[in-house]
Amino acid sequence: MRQLSKRTQYSLRALYALARKYGGGPVLITHLAEEEAIPKKFLEQILLSLKGLGLVSSKKGKGGGYSLAQPPHQITLASVIRMMEGPLAPLPCASETRFRKCDECVDAETCGTRIVMREVRDAMAEILERTTLATVSRKVDLAQQKKRGPGAQLYEI
Repeated sequence: MRQLSKRTQYSLRALYALARKYGGGPVLITHLAEEEAIPKKFLEQILLSLKGLGLVSSKKGKGGGYSLAQPPHQITLASVIRMMEGPLAPLPCASETRFRKCDECVDAETCGTRIVMREVRDAMAEILERTTLATVSRKVDLAQQKKRGPGAQLYEI
């Protein structure tokens, strides 16, 4: 299986952080880099890409920084990963949008690997399409609360 690139992993982490702070104004790159343990120079490049893709917006000057361009419940993981990585399919022959027959393939229509990889792509796409930045934020909140134990309060710092 292919893995998400570091660039995409960092992009998702930055977007999760911006989702948690949504509505609270722009966030400085320095704060994002420190909080998410992302090299600042790399994060600058990533945020410029995300801005170009319409996922984040920026504000210059005092009180400036980056924020989500859309509400967290409108940004799916599938859309982010497709923008950053391309098709979700693990093989080019399993892609819906960028089908390409494998070089060594005898018959793409009857290839067992392609049949199974299309099922994998469909299952992965279904999960990623229904998962938004808001969904991930809720899951992280629940995981943190579970880690702290029963009766623990969530505190914003």
